[in-house]
Amino acid sequence: MATLSERILGGPAGTYVDVRVDRAFAHDGTGVLAREAWCEMGCQDVRNPGGTYIFFDHIAPANTGTTATLQAELRSFAMARGLHFSDVGGGICHQLMAEGIVLPGEVVVGADSHTCTLGAFGAFATGVGATDMAAIWASGGTWFRVPETIAIRLTGDFTGASEAKDLALACVRDLGMDGANYRALEFIGDGVEGIPISGRLTCSNMAVEAGAKAGLFYADNETVSYLAGYGLSAALQEREDCTYVGELDMNLSDLQPLIASHHRVDKVQKVADLAGTPLDQVFVGTCTNGRLDDLERLARILHRKKVRVRTIVVPASRRTLQEATRSGVVDALLSAGCIVGVPGCGPCLGAHMGVLGEGEVCLSTANRNFTNRMGVGGEILLSSVATAGVSALRGEVAVPEAADVR
Repeated sequence: MATLSERILGGPAGTYVDVRVDRAFAHDGTGVLAREAWCEMGCQDVRNPGGTYIFFDHIAPANTGTTATLQAELRSFAMARGLHFSDVGGGICHQLMAEGIVLPGEVVVGADSHTCTLGAFGAFATGVGATDMAAIWASGGTWFRVPETIAIRLTGDFTGASEAKDLALACVRDLGMDGANYRALEFIGDGVEGIPISGRLTCSNMAVEAGAKAGLFYADNETVSYLAGYGLSAALQEREDCTYVGELDMNLSDLQPLIASHHRVDKVQKVADLAGTPLDQVFVGTCTNGRLDDLERLARILHRKKVRVRTIVVPASRRTLQEATRSGVVDALLSAGCIVGVPGCGPCLGAHMGVLGEGEVCLSTANRNFTNRMGVGGEILLSSVATAGVSALRGEVAVPEAADVR
């Protein structure tokens, strides 16, 4: 019997397989490099334009004339070859692929390491380099060594102020930043049932922070219902008895709010251990925690209160921004003193829209806290939306309570 990765890729762990890629995408950063490689290969056409996507999300809008020129060239490339294209303000590539595009059982390859996000739908989704993406554009396929799989067995339900981001941080803590190198993570067990798609996307997103090739949930009734909301039909994926290279047990009921301190994602501890740490900036957004559920949770925390530190909120997509605007969430955030940015990656990669100064400390709901990532000399702490929200109100790291988020 096979793991989900083995079933989708069509081979046992350790074997090499050639596969057809169902969905391939790049963004304004990696797409520029992929286009250059594609041209150097002497290619004329993209083999599967209907399954190829270009998103402008990383430095959007452009921050310099050079960036704007490179984006203009990539925009023209996408338009001329009939590729799916999302321009400035459309949102983050991973989120847009999750809005009614990716289906269970598909092979999804993106020129970005957090492509594993889309494993939340029961797809085999993974990141590749720009040159590999160029080859996929040219051929429509690629090859993989089928990964071994680690099971993340979940029991219980979230209690108090804990949420999916705390689970993701706990997994990286327990596995280590290289503990799942070139392995897939499968999230299984009764605890999965209580995690909505938004939370599953968060967990799959951070699988790569433990070195994993992919992070997968089996498509269940939650998956089918979510995709039906986009007019798509999907089949359930039943788990088979299979061999895992390792297992990690997680009781969701025992999880407490966690925080990853500078400069390693696996340097995780209880939020209480860092309570009182002064903050210069709070950032809520990214492909990890910029969805509607996240913005709604933040708005509940900040309702009729004022933040005491600059707080930047960037919705993950235009759809998210529109829904948050219609529901009053955006107004609540603005009234609390937040800055609401253009849908996209925002300050996550340190290009613009919230770059840190020397010695500044940011509490972020993103997925990486590496040295100089958000600005030379800046320090990044990673947390859930709940922790970010209550900390923004205090101007320092603070522990969220159940009453803050319900």
